[in-house]
Amino acid sequence: MTDRVMLCSCGGSQRLDADGLEASCGVSCTRVHEALCTAEIETAAEAMRAGPVVIACGQESARFEELAEELGADLPLMVDLRDRAGWSDEGGDTHPKQAALLAEALMPRRETPSVDVVSEGTCLIVGPGEVAFGLAGQLADTLAVTVLALDEAEPVSRRWDTVRGRVRRVTGALGGFEVTFDALQILDPVGRGSYGWSAPRDGAKSACDIIIDLSGASPFVPAPEKREGYLRADPKDMVAVASLTAQARDLVGTFEKPLYVRLDETLCAHSRAGQTGCSKCLDICPTGAITAAGEHVAIDPMICAGCGSCAALCPSTAITYEDPPVGHLLSRMEVLARTFRSAGGIAPRLLVHDARGAEMIRLAARFGRGLPAQVIPLELSVISGFGHAEMLAGLSHGFARVDVLVSPTTERDALIRELALAEAIAGSDRLGLIDETDPDIMADRLYDQDTSPPLESPVLPLGNRRQIARLSAQALNPGGPVLDLPDGAPYGAVAIDTDACTLCLSCVSLCPSGALIDNPDKPQLNFQEDACLQCGICRTICPENAIELVPRFNLSDAALSQQVLNEEEPFACIECGAAFGVKSTVERIMEKLAGTHPMFASSAQARMIQMCDDCRVKAQFHSKENPFSAGERPRVVTTEDYFGKRRDH
Repeated sequence: MTDRVMLCSCGGSQRLDADGLEASCGVSCTRVHEALCTAEIETAAEAMRAGPVVIACGQESARFEELAEELGADLPLMVDLRDRAGWSDEGGDTHPKQAALLAEALMPRRETPSVDVVSEGTCLIVGPGEVAFGLAGQLADTLAVTVLALDEAEPVSRRWDTVRGRVRRVTGALGGFEVTFDALQILDPVGRGSYGWSAPRDGAKSACDIIIDLSGASPFVPAPEKREGYLRADPKDMVAVASLTAQARDLVGTFEKPLYVRLDETLCAHSRAGQTGCSKCLDICPTGAITAAGEHVAIDPMICAGCGSCAALCPSTAITYEDPPVGHLLSRMEVLARTFRSAGGIAPRLLVHDARGAEMIRLAARFGRGLPAQVIPLELSVISGFGHAEMLAGLSHGFARVDVLVSPTTERDALIRELALAEAIAGSDRLGLIDETDPDIMADRLYDQDTSPPLESPVLPLGNRRQIARLSAQALNPGGPVLDLPDGAPYGAVAIDTDACTLCLSCVSLCPSGALIDNPDKPQLNFQEDACLQCGICRTICPENAIELVPRFNLSDAALSQQVLNEEEPFACIECGAAFGVKSTVERIMEKLAGTHPMFASSAQARMIQMCDDCRVKAQFHSKENPFSAGERPRVVTTEDYFGKRRDH
């Protein structure tokens, strides 16, 4: 990354400290220009000819990028220090925030993994014949169009294929849709007069790259606005229908599909042995990209829209977000907080936002109060995956408060649940959601906030999201208390009714995280609280209904070690003395079966209940009703035996 930063005061409307930025960020800054995009643009051109540069301007990024292309130079890195910091009612105290924003912008960016998606332009248009045929006529020259007419309208052209029927089901996304039809009729072009049609057929399947839905009914897929390759308009709105022409033509070619999330199936706690446990990702996914696949879930990367809600809610970290990874996001927050403090700032506050939030910040800066000097904006591609671990990490890095600026299109279900969890751990005065569409009201709320002091000694939480949350929570709650959490939290304990528990250990065999542990030497049920996901499989499988979940966060070291939940004395075999089973269970079986059940009517038979496996086999072998003493096996009858009988007769 280059270390040459070109500064501009934008006509003297903001203050910039070149020496202070150099000292705080370790970069080389030019003098502060006043009109770098107009009167002094030749200065920018000379710098671009000399090598890569950073330009501290966000508004005129297109102009500088165009200049770089004309010169054949590297595109400059654009950093917005004006709207996000310089234009503020607290303009005299913005240097620490400007230094933090510059340092964060200079960090290397990690590329999101992706896969190529090929769309060859096979297009299915579904809708009333009159509207669908009109749109097909505009697309037939560039796309391979098939119209599914939902009425009895006759085709007006053979430039495209026409069928009749209705859509039963749609799966897939751009470049890979699969459609199932009912009552499908294929056009028969042979003969004079009106076209003929084949007999209706249910369950017919076909594939296409693009679907245009003009049915005017419920969409064929969940979250249709997030399904790539699926276009939809009201058939009565001719303007909206016409706009689909350009959109459909743009969906032909090879595209990069980001792989937003990564799944580790071995960590998934969805189910065990047919018993359903965690289904949070299945319930929250807006696009239906996540489906059950046995003991774990499966994620279709072609359908996934990258909202990140599944990763935020996943209790086991089986699903991790990759755009950006949590480690990179935490590094960005740490650089912002550390640079702000090193530049002399006190009590920074973090404002997490998306592209729409960035526009609100620009409007507030140009026409209103701008952001307070202590509020540092952090832009993410999506914010719905900013979960409790990230919120707590922001506070542990030294931010006095963390707010998330939501937009009308933000998926909020996961955010609201994660905020409630984070507030239960850190307190409600440190975190919040700002749901405002008016830039001035947004700015006023930030100026009017009362904040608690930040951590005196910030920490650097590392690891997966569970480890990050635990380390951050311990920093925010010194002394290792036990915090009560809302229902559905991914941390907690299990409570055992020892009077009902028979130590059958079914819960141990199915626990997906290994939080419940047996003791091979004696009847004992152990529990490691830090590993518990609160998935509920143990509660579901318990035949005695002896298990209850207790959502809480035990921040003491005791949560990291095994605790005994229930134990009993083993029964000693009456023959060899070896310990086996549970004494109370054997005695209970003796009480219920000995002398009453036909198989244990005699005292000798009842004694077998009190024997270990080896001794029980020996006793059965030497008993009069020995199932193993059936005498000599009869000789196998052969074909010759049958022929011999026939000859004798």
